[in-house]
Parts: sequence; C-alpha cells; structure tokens
Amino acid sequence: MEDIPLYVLLAVLIALLIISALFSLSETSMMAVNRHRLKYLETQGHHGAHLTIQLLAKTDRLLGVILLGNNLVNSAAATLVAIIISISFDHSDLALFIGTLCVTFVILIFSEITPKIIAATYPEPIALASSYLLTPLLKLFYPIVWFINLFVQALLFVLQLQPKENNLAHRINPEELRALVLEAGHFIQKSHQSILLNLLDLETISVNDVMLPRGKIEAIDLDNGDEIQNQLLTCRHTRLPIYRGTLNNIIGIVHVRKVLNQMGSGKITSSKLEEIMHKPHFILSGTLLLSQLQLFQENQERFGLIVDEYGKWMGIITLEDILREIIGEFTTQLPSQADSFIKQEDGSVLVDGSTLLRDLNRKLGLKFSLRGPKTLNGLIINHFQDTPNAGTNCKISGYPMEIIRTQDLAIKIVKIFLTKT
Repeated sequence: MEDIPLYVLLAVLIALLIISALFSLSETSMMAVNRHRLKYLETQGHHGAHLTIQLLAKTDRLLGVILLGNNLVNSAAATLVAIIISISFDHSDLALFIGTLCVTFVILIFSEITPKIIAATYPEPIALASSYLLTPLLKLFYPIVWFINLFVQALLFVLQLQPKENNLAHRINPEELRALVLEAGHFIQKSHQSILLNLLDLETISVNDVMLPRGKIEAIDLDNGDEIQNQLLTCRHTRLPIYRGTLNNIIGIVHVRKVLNQMGSGKITSSKLEEIMHKPHFILSGTLLLSQLQLFQENQERFGLIVDEYGKWMGIITLEDILREIIGEFTTQLPSQADSFIKQEDGSVLVDGSTLLRDLNRKLGLKFSLRGPKTLNGLIINHFQDTPNAGTNCKISGYPMEIIRTQDLAIKIVKIFLTKT
C-alpha cells in the first residue's frame, strides 16, 4: 500500500463514499416510494416500476443486498482511512483516533443523513433509477444474501417473530382511504371529494340512519275504499305502501303514475288497486347502505320496507335516499322536506321532531352523535327518559333546545339554537 500514491488512495476513498451514498439513497427511496403509484406506472408500461415492484416483493432480499453493499463499502472506507493516516503520520495513535472521528463524521453526513433526506424527498425517481442497479446486484450476490438471511430467519425464530410477507398492494382501511382523499383536496374538485367521502360512508351507515320513519309515511288502506281516490290525487310521493286494516299488514306497493293512468277508465277501487300493485320488497333492519344499493340493483327495485327481526315495519327507504347520501340533495325537494327547517330571526331553527339526526348534521352543520337514536324526537326522549312537555328547555351535545309542541307522546316541533354554549 505504501507504494500507491496518496492521491490514488484519496480518490478511492471518495469513490467509496459516493457508492455508500448511493446505497443509502436506494434504501430510503425504496422504502418511501408510493406502492400504488408504482402499480399505476407498471400498467403504463414503465420498466423501472416493474423492476421496483419485483424488488419490493421480497423485502428481505432487497434489504440484504443494500445493507451488504453499504456495510462493505463503509468498512472499506474506514480501513482505507486508517491506511492513509498510517502512511501520512507514521502510525501515530492520536492521528488514527482523529482520523476515525473524521471519517465517521463524513460518512454520517455525506453518506447517510443527507442522501436519506434527499431520497425521502424524491423517492419515486430515485427508486425507479435504483432498480436498474439493484436488480443485477441482487442476482450477482444472491447466494451471499441468501446465506445471510438464513441467520436472520433463525434469529427471528428464536425471538418468536414471524414477519408478515410483504404485500406491495397492501390493503388500506377506510380511515386511511378517507385520509388519502382528504389529502388530495388540491387535485380533486370539492364536489367530487365530497362524493368520494360519502361513498366511503356507505360501508358504515345502515338503512336505519336514512329511512323515512313509519310515522311520516303515506299509505293507503284498502278497507277504506271511499278515500283511496282522494289519497291518490293528493299524495306527494310516487310510490305508496298498500295495507289492509293496520299498518303492520302491508300487502303491496303501488306506483301512483300507473294508478293515475287507470283513472281515465273510471274510479279507482280497492280491487283495481290490488290488480295494479306489486309485492313489497322487505329489507332487514341494520342492512348497510352499500349492501342495500347492490340489492336494489340485483333485484331491480327502487323501494323497500324496513322491518326488524320480529317482522315489525319500521320505515321505508328508496334508491333516491341512497343516491342522496352519495351526491347530496337534489335540485328539487318535496314540500315536507322543504319545510323541515324554518330559520328564526334570533338565529334558531324550528325543526320537525321526526327529522333524522343525519339530516340535521349535514344540512345545519351540527354535531349530534349518530350512535344512539336516529331522530331528533328519539334523541330528546332518550335524554329525558320521558316525553317532555311543551315549553321545556334542555341542552343536548352543547346545543340549547326548546320543545315547542308535542302530540301523542311524541315531540312535533323543536327550536334549536345553532350556537353551542
């Protein structure tokens, strides 16, 4: 070594430090690169993305070849520094100590920290470029990497650790997907972002959360033949449940438009109505909205009756109700919906007691919990454990309320102050 010129040794040292920096760049970029972006690039025919995906499919081998090369280079650099110092300072122990500190500092700054920060900032281009270098290196040093991994696996076995097989297309839960959509707000229109978030909610919202409660449903009693035609002419819905005797005895669903077409041939009677109506589609309480949307599609239905485990009728849900949860309110509203909220001069709002809490949260920006009762009436009764009298004041979830009117053990009108106190 003493016969080799000093400048050659210094050049070799610099080359080793550069190689060490490249290994650090590769390691960090490979771990930080976006896996889903890689999948997309692979579908576009990007060869570097394909190589990167293959490398990441076996993380133990990838890390093995990177760390093998990095440690060999760093060890060689430290040894070379010791040789240079011995030649230059005549084997001085103090000079060797100072040289060791200096080379450690240089490796830490120029071959470790700085490259890793750069790789974490620009992981994609660095990882794609590194794949062309690491792929042949892995093939070349595969026997050594395989031998080293034998000891790694043995140590993990002793520690009773069983690392999961790395899955490039690792699954993300709805919360993580929601976070991705929110973070992409600069690239997605606000309306589109809202739709995506609402779609994610379909897996957590049940039909009970958006159904029209039984108490607000229009229905036709076949036993009350004198009122059938008048009900059909004044109804505000396109589909009506048909029952006989009591609401618990639903026997069919009728499309009002089809009935009106029949009126030209004479008065609509109970028997004609039975001929036109079709069998009701029953939905089990608690069914998730996403599942129900798929069931509506499979059964080619748009209207369903929600029943509990005992077969008791609870309410109805339509395809339009589910679509409203996804895309928001439609441009037109039924009269009953338009009158659900009446704003007052004092900043309060008069609300129908049967209004769904989800509608209050969405339309008025309130923060009522949806884990308990589904309607404002149920929320207040649950709060008092009884039906309060008109004029009673209370505060629920921080919102002051006043009971304006009650009827038949139910709360009909409530004044809500929108500002928390």
